[in-house]
Amino acid sequence: MIDTIIFDADGVILDSEKLWDKGQEEFLKRRGFKYERDKLKHLMTSTSPAEGVLVMQKHYGFTGDPEVLARERIEIVRSLFETELSLMPGFLVFFNSIKFSHKTCIATSLDEELLSIADRRLGLSGFFGPNIFTIAQVGHKGKPDPAIFLYAAQQVGSRPEQCLVIEDSPYGITAAKRAGMRCIGLATTYGSEMLAEADAVVQSFGQIIIQN
Repeated sequence: MIDTIIFDADGVILDSEKLWDKGQEEFLKRRGFKYERDKLKHLMTSTSPAEGVLVMQKHYGFTGDPEVLARERIEIVRSLFETELSLMPGFLVFFNSIKFSHKTCIATSLDEELLSIADRRLGLSGFFGPNIFTIAQVGHKGKPDPAIFLYAAQQVGSRPEQCLVIEDSPYGITAAKRAGMRCIGLATTYGSEMLAEADAVVQSFGQIIIQN
């Protein structure tokens, strides 16, 4: 029986993927490259900031310390979060429909500084209380590693088979399945064909049906 719903943050709760795209464009423009979204985005979504830099370095061939470059990447996106970040359409209605019947939490690869901005701007703690977990708590192991989902389940006192994950990225879905959890793919960032590993794929929160 599903008693816990685990939400990813970027592209699920936060309407932020378009901001990441803007950030990627600016980061690469500074180095003389054009952001090739179709080739790169699915390889970076749900990874840590430094892991995302490594993906770009491998593709474009530029050098530099990934950790240092990751800070530059975060700085670019930070200003966008401060001014343009909003909740995903449909999230509030869905959350209010399940908040009394299910345990809820966030399990995200989002940088803690950006998560803090999101909390300040949109009040995430008001929805989830202390149940907001990041990969910093699992040794920065980004998805598709299942560590963040297993940790989240443990923290809220649920077994993996009791958890349903809502994800928008291929890596996030893989991580959920590796954790032994059911998963709904939300096709807000990628097309349905890229989310085929999920147990179900929906176009919006309004289409989600929770089955035990």
